[in-house]
Amino acid sequence: MKFSIGFRTLKTALGTAVSIMIAQFIGLDNFVSAGILTILCIQVTKKKSLRASWDRFVACLLGMVFSIAFFEGIAYHPIMIGVLLLFFIPTVVMVKASDGVVTSSVIILHIYSAAHVTRDLIMNELGIIFIGIGVALVMNLYMPSLENKLYTYQVEIEDNFQKIFLEIVAYLRTNQCDWDGKEITNTLKLIDEAKTLAFRDVENHFLRYENVYYNYFKMREKQFEIIERVLPIVTSVPLTLEQGKMIADYIEELSHNIHPGNTALIYLEKLYRLKVEFENMELPKTRQEFETRAALLHFIKEMEQYLIIKRSFRGFQNDRWKNRYKKAKVARN
Repeated sequence: MKFSIGFRTLKTALGTAVSIMIAQFIGLDNFVSAGILTILCIQVTKKKSLRASWDRFVACLLGMVFSIAFFEGIAYHPIMIGVLLLFFIPTVVMVKASDGVVTSSVIILHIYSAAHVTRDLIMNELGIIFIGIGVALVMNLYMPSLENKLYTYQVEIEDNFQKIFLEIVAYLRTNQCDWDGKEITNTLKLIDEAKTLAFRDVENHFLRYENVYYNYFKMREKQFEIIERVLPIVTSVPLTLEQGKMIADYIEELSHNIHPGNTALIYLEKLYRLKVEFENMELPKTRQEFETRAALLHFIKEMEQYLIIKRSFRGFQNDRWKNRYKKAKVARN
């Protein structure tokens, strides 16, 4: 496995060192716990980091309250730690801060070790909490842009769509195929990875609840389901007919215009004209010809759904996107 140091690793290492140095410089006891908090609060995305920080903050405050109530109110005894946790953990889960159980347990043990709650002890623990969480939030203010990677996924998926369509074209024209189908599995993998990355991009923006890239890849996923359905239909065509060649010409033109821009209406109109032309053609004379034309008609109906899905997609309309998309396309080629 290749050794690499990611951006999150760098932030975690730097943030941990900074939080410990601050806590130690101020003169807090158990200052290393600030570093532990920072490690736990630095997450993959800004929203996850904020949620993790809030959960740990709430859990730590609850831990201090429970510690005072159980240790000062009853006794400083190991059994009381177990009793405290029996009530504390369900409470933390109830307030939906369960991710903070481990962190707050450290605070609880600090108070138990002190054997007496004082104002200085409370201020010390609050200092550890604020420094550890605060440094983590500051470190997570900057997240590297994912746009270049998303553009790359766009281009790769569209290239695969084009290759698949061109294989369909070749089969409709010659009734032969030596395609290995690797683009099918590769496209499935690319779409899954792209959706995951697009969701991460949403999580890095506090005021954004949806992402045009995520919608785009969901749209391509639905289209790809149709492509998977039409492939067996195409390969079951027993004859090379004029109608098949006409469809091949149409699919070839469509394959050269696969991009995030919305030209679906143009191709829906062309598809409609193609259907009308088929209806005016001479009826099939043999059973095999009838089966072939029926399969081709089914294929056309599926392609109509393919284009309707694309027509419903809205996004990528500004000049900034167009320039970035062109650069990604050039880099891919």
